[in-house]
Amino acid sequence: MKKWIAAACMLTMTATLLTACGQSGSSTQEAAEPDGTVQTEEPGSEAQTEEAGADGAADTAGERTTFTVGFDAEFPPYGYKDDSGEYVGFDLDLARAVCEKNGWEFVAQPIDWDAKDMELSSGAIDCIWNGFTMNGREDAYTWSVPYIDNSQVFVVPAESGIASKADLAGKVVGVQKDSSALAALTDEENQELAASFADLVEYADYNTAFMDLEAGAIEALAIDIGVASYQIASRGDGYVMLEEPLSTEQYGIGFYKGNEELKDVVEQSLLELYAEGVVAQTAEQYGIDASMICLGNDK
Repeated sequence: MKKWIAAACMLTMTATLLTACGQSGSSTQEAAEPDGTVQTEEPGSEAQTEEAGADGAADTAGERTTFTVGFDAEFPPYGYKDDSGEYVGFDLDLARAVCEKNGWEFVAQPIDWDAKDMELSSGAIDCIWNGFTMNGREDAYTWSVPYIDNSQVFVVPAESGIASKADLAGKVVGVQKDSSALAALTDEENQELAASFADLVEYADYNTAFMDLEAGAIEALAIDIGVASYQIASRGDGYVMLEEPLSTEQYGIGFYKGNEELKDVVEQSLLELYAEGVVAQTAEQYGIDASMICLGNDK
């Protein structure tokens, strides 16, 4: 009798082990609902796809209803708030036109420039489109084709007596945090120049930097040529750009790495806008020289 009971117990244990092994090899994920029931999600299900999208992964552009652009709200003429409180600019107007072509709702999302990568990877924004330099970041994002040729320059007060980069030795120079100008100044090619400054002051935005330049708190400002041209034109004849550029670069639209599908749709729409003359018209509206547009060029 004892032998029979022992054999029965052994069979029960074997069946339990086989069942447990079968469960451990399952490819499904189970999540407990509040009422205690279990919901099973197959790999690649809609729930998992949405979760991946929230982490910045590629989404299905054909099912999109909104397009959220991350931008620096104090970076005219590419993106800024006008007197009526509306977000406008060369880049933002082009993004609106892209949305019109695709039937998307345009969402302008101001961001802290030094937090742009976190905003993109979290899915809070769909792209960074705001005078965004491709050079040195080629492998960090999925990029559109370049659309603007740009340079980094120095702006100084007209009566400062500063006429060349060599004259910046011993001067206090301003620059925006995490900007292309700052990257250029930390590049090996310009290390000697940067070392000659009395100080290099980093700002959250260029509007504040220009206020300090006007007040004399800094003596020069490293900045994108497009932004420099806009600021000088809006502030009168009190400032000039040095003829020697700090560096040259190109602007592109930066998407989360691997989001080729959305990039392709936006890029194609932008190329269509270029062919229709909309890009040139928008550039003229914001005082951007037509020679800076590099869409359609093999550059």
